[in-house]
Amino acid sequence: MTTYNSMAISTSKEPLLQTIEQSDILIVREMPSFFGYNEDYVFPHTVLTLILSGSARAIYDMRVITHHKNDLTIILPGHIMHPMDCSDDFTYALLFISPKMLNDLRFHTFSHDHEKFNYAPVCSLTDEQAAHLLAIVDQLAIIAKHTDKSLPHRYQTLLAQLAVGYEFLNCYRRDQDRQWAANRHADIFNHFCDLVVKHYRESREVKYYADLLNLTPKYLSKVIRTTTNGLSPVKWIEQYVTAQAKRLIEARATQTLQETAYMLGFTEPTSFYRYFKRVAGMTAKQYRDSNPSSL
Repeated sequence: MTTYNSMAISTSKEPLLQTIEQSDILIVREMPSFFGYNEDYVFPHTVLTLILSGSARAIYDMRVITHHKNDLTIILPGHIMHPMDCSDDFTYALLFISPKMLNDLRFHTFSHDHEKFNYAPVCSLTDEQAAHLLAIVDQLAIIAKHTDKSLPHRYQTLLAQLAVGYEFLNCYRRDQDRQWAANRHADIFNHFCDLVVKHYRESREVKYYADLLNLTPKYLSKVIRTTTNGLSPVKWIEQYVTAQAKRLIEARATQTLQETAYMLGFTEPTSFYRYFKRVAGMTAKQYRDSNPSSL
């Protein structure tokens, strides 16, 4: 196979983020392994992975998910992916879509149902379906190779090709989405995840999210523990906020930890320092000093 738009994806996320912002889309046709293990990834981009061979395990929004050949995973902006391990023969195709392109895509798709992909982050495809989507990825890669000068309508052409892929994907996973949406616990859990992504700067209290969902904190806790095999909503929020803190520390080398605390919604930096140390097991300064990308 040919690798298009390939790059050395190191544990430092900054070069990766810069590449996506510059080109609106990043395609790696064949990755031999995860680009990072036992680390939380919280991207502002939409990330799609299609397993080409082998198997792997990852944690998506604190749920352990096993991936097999032809499994397509959609990781929405702001949600957490934590790679765990993979088989020796594991390979996958990788696609990053910038926030701007995703927003424009929503206005250019042909359908209006727009399934919520986080109801079921993994979609199992047949060999034929996977081949169809890979063909679309190959066409995206050909378009992405061009510059705006060599292909004046490059962005619009990428958008049109993405819209085609989106429609096929909607068709392939529609029944699966309906099954998940009919599961009340799954529905509550995914709405809870979405709300935390949107409002974690405003509140880290379980009652705040229970009120938004018109549930009691006790019932919400029961649902989250059931869905995540024992993880409480408090712990879920803590892990999410800490993952966001790590992302900011890594991505903003010149930013002070005090500024990071304010960006996360903490009114007092000392509260953030205590919060981070309690959840991460080290101080925010120790994490920054141990991360080469933030120095």
